[in-house]
Amino acid sequence: MPKSLHTPAQRKLAALLRQAREEAGVRQVELAKALGRSQSFVSKVEAGERRVDLVELRSMLQALDADLVQFVERWDAMLRQPRRRR
Repeated sequence: MPKSLHTPAQRKLAALLRQAREEAGVRQVELAKALGRSQSFVSKVEAGERRVDLVELRSMLQALDADLVQFVERWDAMLRQPRRRR
């Protein structure tokens, strides 16, 4: 398995995190403050430039009032979708 930050699974995770934040109506700076992190941390996660571990993911989702299990199920469903041909 590639260790790159730019795998399809990592890109989808980053996009889903951004979507969850936007659906919660929270700005990056607000999420960062709730996490005790910088806005650049949130930005890098959403851009796929930084990975998050499970503890960080849980904290982010709690700050967004989102359910971890539902989030992971949503991500898994995205990963199961067949790839589109270009």
